[in-house]
Amino acid sequence: MDEPWDFELVSRFMDGVMSFLSEFVEDWMANDMRVAIFKILFSWLVLSLVAIHFAWKVYGTTVNDMYYRQGIGGQNGGTPDAAPHLGGWETASGDGFKTHRE
Repeated sequence: MDEPWDFELVSRFMDGVMSFLSEFVEDWMANDMRVAIFKILFSWLVLSLVAIHFAWKVYGTTVNDMYYRQGIGGQNGGTPDAAPHLGGWETASGDGFKTHRE
């Protein structure tokens, strides 16, 4: 009986991965310019991710508080009627919302 199609697909995939890894190890051991550039860029990536992680630990709550809606509505609630420092739609006489008049 023939081998199942799924097993053949997985074995071909694993062969491709192993050939890629063997070429990568050969290039790594050769220590040519591509490997040096890869090492520099990979080190920069890791350093940047570590710096972002620590910056988020230090300033994350500050950033979150800047975008956290305070007041009546809450974070996921409704929008407040008007901002406290801006005038609302109501006039001084308290006649409600403005309407369009022709």
